Amino acid sequence: PRCRPAIFLMGPTASGKTALACALADAFPLALISVDSALVYRGMDIGTAKPDAATLARYPHALLDVRDPAQSYSAAEFRADALREMRAAQAAGRVPLLVGGTGLYFRALQRGLSPLPEADPALRAQLTAEAAARGWPALHARLAALDAAAAQRIRPTMRSASSVRWK
Repeated sequence: PRCRPAIFLMGPTASGKTALACALADAFPLALISVDSALVYRGMDIGTAKPDAATLARYPHALLDVRDPAQSYSAAEFRADALREMRAAQAAGRVPLLVGGTGLYFRALQRGLSPLPEADPALRAQLTAEAAARGWPALHARLAALDAAAAQRIRPTMRSASSVRWK
């Protein structure tokens, strides 16, 4: 099958990506797609260089404000959503312009993702409750007994990392 073009515009926060993307959208038939792990969450307007309302009204960006901050959003979900948006843009005769600074999301689009087990919300809740009762260092000690190499890489205070290593 014929390869369809897409443009990746990557860079750090507040480096001028949005201004360049908007200028390009004025000159070419582009569809802007956000590649930012913070901007997928509603209300993440401070410290993220999120485009202002006037800019978004004139230059809509797909994949902005798609989740509540209490919900998780994985790189795999981003990849599926971005590919869907890219296909829709191409079907409408527009070139997808993916703009942002989340390198993992760009890599997920370019290279795909390794197959990983699905997150287990019940296990996460159980471990969080156990940590609340016994403390994260106790959970880290349990991790060390199960996987010494992982325990060496993960600090005992890294609660999120400790809670996802079981199984």
